Amino acid sequence: MLDSATADSTTAVPFLDLVASHRALERELVDAFRRAIKTATFVGGAEVDEFEREFAAFVGSPGAVAVSSGTDALRFAYQALGVRPGDEVITVPNTFIATTEALTQAGATCRFVDVRPDTLTIDPAAAAAAVGPRTVGIVPVHLYGQMADLDPLLELAARRGLWIVEDAAQAHGASDGDRSAGTLGALGAFSFYPGKNLGACGEGGAVVGRSAAHLETVRRLREHGQSRKYIHEIEGYNGRMDAIQAAFLRIKLSHLAEWNAARRRVAGWYCEALADVAEIRLPIERPGATHVYHLFVIRAERRDALQQHLTARGIGTGLHYPVPLHLQAAYAGLRLGVGAYPVTEAAAREILSLPLYPELTIDQIGLVADAIRVFYRS
Repeated sequence: MLDSATADSTTAVPFLDLVASHRALERELVDAFRRAIKTATFVGGAEVDEFEREFAAFVGSPGAVAVSSGTDALRFAYQALGVRPGDEVITVPNTFIATTEALTQAGATCRFVDVRPDTLTIDPAAAAAAVGPRTVGIVPVHLYGQMADLDPLLELAARRGLWIVEDAAQAHGASDGDRSAGTLGALGAFSFYPGKNLGACGEGGAVVGRSAAHLETVRRLREHGQSRKYIHEIEGYNGRMDAIQAAFLRIKLSHLAEWNAARRRVAGWYCEALADVAEIRLPIERPGATHVYHLFVIRAERRDALQQHLTARGIGTGLHYPVPLHLQAAYAGLRLGVGAYPVTEAAAREILSLPLYPELTIDQIGLVADAIRVFYRS
């Protein structure tokens, strides 16, 4: 999730171009910064309050709490639901480590399950088989801009008395029918890291949910456990969103729908341009779902050689994610070796993220597609 490559003079098609998107908004962003300087409102205040209301309305949630990062959004969501040592939570190894480090830091143990081979999101059947006596919740990851298949998980959670926290860090504006990412579980967690579909000019995150009590707990956790100034009901954290970042996000939020539409248009160009390349598998969009393409991830034969070929031609790429979490040294204590999650492991050998952002042109897509075609034909 931490790719931050931007355009430079030697890159024909950069993996990510944050300069172009901010150039178009420069005047508005500078004006917002000047307002903050003139009022000296840097933490909390009206900008944060208004962003919370506007973001909740955008995703269709009764409420939202802005926090300092997507990782804090996850951690506070888990803690608000009462996670404690000894609890077990089901999630996937095909994700960024924030999903799971926030869990273990909240006191829980991760119970990994494999993913579906088509969307690479959580396999509901595997999740159902993994529920045990210590299981308290499930964390589906909405991957690459597409929601996981939540209906069977919601049924499972209701039947077994479990909660669901949606990791929606890559899914701002994604939907399944008329249901928006982040709004189906007990709580949803979003990241506003700069490269996200809705990215701050720095760090930021948000928790959304229906329960006023859960959201109030998140508010206290982000404010050192305070119910009001210097009155601490619980221990908490310094997890607040800067007012300047909230102001920037409010500006960007007004453009998010059109940016997501542009991402879908670019993804369509890719699918058309690469349809005849038999050596790659294009992304699958679940029927009835709206994919917002935070990333455009193909599965490619001879992936590493293809990536080197593209790099040599000035085309940026990414790997999301090259080493599944169960094979990371950080989780060696779980004693899960190669072969534990074969779908995830096979994907890790084949996935390749191609450049995708709203400003990409059809000519740039043509350059990428031609380079891929040349590689396989040679």
